[in-house]
Amino acid sequence: MSETTTLNIVILAAGQGTRMKSSMPKVLHSVACKPLVQHVIDTSKKLNPETINVVYGHGGEQVQQQINDSEINWVLQAEQLGTGHAVDQVKDQLKDNQLVLILYGDVPLIKEETLNNLLGQAKDGFSLLTVKLNKPQGYGRIVRDENGLVKNITEEKDASEEIKKISEVNTGILAVKAELLKKWLSQLDNNNAQQEYYLTDIIAMAVKDGYTVETTQPDNEYEVMGVNNRMQLAELERHYQNEQANKLMQGGVTLADPSRIDIRGTLTHGQDISIDINVVFEGNVSIGSNVSIGANCVIKDSKIADGVTILPMSVLDNVSVGNNSKVGPFARLRPGAVLSADTHVGNFVEIKKSFVGAGSKINHLTYVGDSIVGKNVNIGAGTITCNYDGANKHQTVIEDNVFVGSATQLVAPVKIGKNATVGAGSTITTDVAADELAITRVKQKSILGWKRPVKTEKQD
Repeated sequence: MSETTTLNIVILAAGQGTRMKSSMPKVLHSVACKPLVQHVIDTSKKLNPETINVVYGHGGEQVQQQINDSEINWVLQAEQLGTGHAVDQVKDQLKDNQLVLILYGDVPLIKEETLNNLLGQAKDGFSLLTVKLNKPQGYGRIVRDENGLVKNITEEKDASEEIKKISEVNTGILAVKAELLKKWLSQLDNNNAQQEYYLTDIIAMAVKDGYTVETTQPDNEYEVMGVNNRMQLAELERHYQNEQANKLMQGGVTLADPSRIDIRGTLTHGQDISIDINVVFEGNVSIGSNVSIGANCVIKDSKIADGVTILPMSVLDNVSVGNNSKVGPFARLRPGAVLSADTHVGNFVEIKKSFVGAGSKINHLTYVGDSIVGKNVNIGAGTITCNYDGANKHQTVIEDNVFVGSATQLVAPVKIGKNATVGAGSTITTDVAADELAITRVKQKSILGWKRPVKTEKQD
């Protein structure tokens, strides 16, 4: 594109997708937990267009509500009469001097580099993305003349047996000058087997008008693969995840099994990281260096510092874990949990909206919520911060060097002072001063001669 030419992107997303067998519009089905059409929109934005138009139809309200992007110009296609008809709905939004890029809301893995190559080929007014397939059935074939120039595109249902042998097919993705596009759209008719207005018919019009249709190809066919059913959706998901796994390994991450990791967002990382099987990353996750993550963990929107060990079956959601800390196994860190350096959070421990100071240990069967925990604190097994009174949440403060015995309840709001000790089995309802020992226990009682129940044998 020249400096004066701006880019206008049209994303076609009006199809119902009946083969998905779903009440949800096809373009809202997801790859890596992101709607198909959102993948296309995100890639489109990287091209710095002046406008992004999304043509919607079936379930349009759902699409707009879920995408909810103020930068999108939404265009209704009330009747689905073919791709040419869909693009025609946008013609009033196109400026003659613009370059128009046509994309598809159910083709999520198209790459920025591929589209930049396509746009670069559009200097003569028209460029087309094609791909060669081993099994081209169902696709429009690229028909070339004796000089190898594109002559037209013939849809499968209109193709002769000879044309069906062609392996180069149309992806539907193209770049064309807006002035030419509007002219050719006005000449479309639906004189074909489907009685639809094919956008591909403008190829023959361009050739007739003396324009050379330049072509370029993607790196692989998955870039241009659309989704029509659940099997294709799963196939794209696996390809996407394999690509993410390869990027991690190229960046110095060791994966126990590259086929058993899912990245559903953005993962940034340092060096010398080991990730075991079935780990799922969601949202924005940052991992430092020398980190080990055990099997079957789920980590979402979290920051993991250097030297951290996360043991199997742990769930981290919107948390921060400090240097050289250990989490798990079977730990759950909920939103707002912040662990400082050298902390230990062990099996069946849940922490929510709490700060834990450096060197503190919460190793077994414990709930800490809405709390501030100081440095070098030890919280025994089965301890609970009782933060909810049935209507409101309250805070527990545990200062530095406190020891809390097992099976203790800290009823918030309550404060445990520095160096204090809370005896096992206590229920603490008032503040404990620094350096004190607090114990609340019912006096022990023994019953002499008590007989333990004996199992009764069943009678035949």
